[in-house]
Amino acid sequence: MNKIDHAAELPHIPRWQTKIEHELKDNILAYWMTHALDWERGGFHGQIDDHNAVQVSADRSLVLNTRLIWTFATAYRFYQDENYLRAANHAYTYLAQHFMDREWGGYSWMVTCNGELSDAKKQVYGQAFVIYALSELYRATGNEQALEQAIVLFQLLEKYAYDPDYGGYSEAMTADWKRLDDYSLSDSSIRADKTMNTHLHMLEAYTSLYRVWPDSELKTKLEALITLTSERIVDSRTNHFHLYFDRCWNALSSHISYGHDIEGSWLLAEAVTVLGDEALRTQSSVTVLKMAEAVLERGMDADGGLWNESDGMILIDRNKDWWPQAEAMIGFYNAYQLSGQNRYLAAAYRAWTFIDTHVIDREGGEWHQSIGVDQAPLPGPKVSAWKCPYHNSRACFEMLERIAERLKS
Repeated sequence: MNKIDHAAELPHIPRWQTKIEHELKDNILAYWMTHALDWERGGFHGQIDDHNAVQVSADRSLVLNTRLIWTFATAYRFYQDENYLRAANHAYTYLAQHFMDREWGGYSWMVTCNGELSDAKKQVYGQAFVIYALSELYRATGNEQALEQAIVLFQLLEKYAYDPDYGGYSEAMTADWKRLDDYSLSDSSIRADKTMNTHLHMLEAYTSLYRVWPDSELKTKLEALITLTSERIVDSRTNHFHLYFDRCWNALSSHISYGHDIEGSWLLAEAVTVLGDEALRTQSSVTVLKMAEAVLERGMDADGGLWNESDGMILIDRNKDWWPQAEAMIGFYNAYQLSGQNRYLAAAYRAWTFIDTHVIDREGGEWHQSIGVDQAPLPGPKVSAWKCPYHNSRACFEMLERIAERLKS
């Protein structure tokens, strides 16, 4: 792995702020409103290739739809632009009409391009993103129905997906909330009773819901997720996440995902901040900074890009997908805010420089899905079940908020 110069140039903060806002409004959000909205059949197209050709017959995923609600609700909260509100409500209407299970509650995993059910399972990861989206929609617009739907889903997850014996949550359920044997999140996932990925996004979802609905039961569950993340999911020896577990929380893999590590570091810090427990915040800050340090030392290339994966000893995926780069910018900036150490500020700016130089698609719009070892873009869709504006728009929103706070002080 390449060594990094930690004395790299620090950013000119106002200039950086301007560049990030330009990228957010004029490229990311503009791309999705121009290319991905489907006014004919509702919602957003399920897949667009890297030449911006719509794959009309592609299925549409719960993850993509909910992340679009979140993105445009947040954009509306920031800018009060009615076009962003229209896009958020467009995705929200599609969620209610095509993904909501009116018989059993919860939301289905996948529908066809015509909105017909194609996969009825209740992937808990997907339910978490529904809560994340609906709570942000309420925060941005005051939509009471969206908040009520988020609360009902929280109650369903606690009733059916929570493991009362060992803690944490199941990976997936059938349409009628029975245990599902085929519960892997994707074809590349190890078959595991519990995963870091699902619990990370449950933490994110419950944080978002607690921000707008500070319920006592939700507080208890959010505290439990924070503790579980810190004590079980983070490996205290390496300060990286374990990725896969059996039901009793025995780790099943030594693989490391640098993007999830740095994303998880700042999401953990956010959860504790929203919870408002200062003692827990002080305690968790140690874990957060250790995680950021581990990624900085072992996961970041000299060019500022974040590699995808390691097996704990050597890199096993040297490509640099779009989303870890976005999370690196926020995660390292968060570490800078917690520690005051300029090397984390420099790392956040290096992440942005890599994005600006290699990841942003200047010709076709949006971001390339992945950058290869030769720093050239690899073939991959601009829009898919997983390729969405959630990571990159959120990186911009977070940075704009954090920089604005810095400039006020």
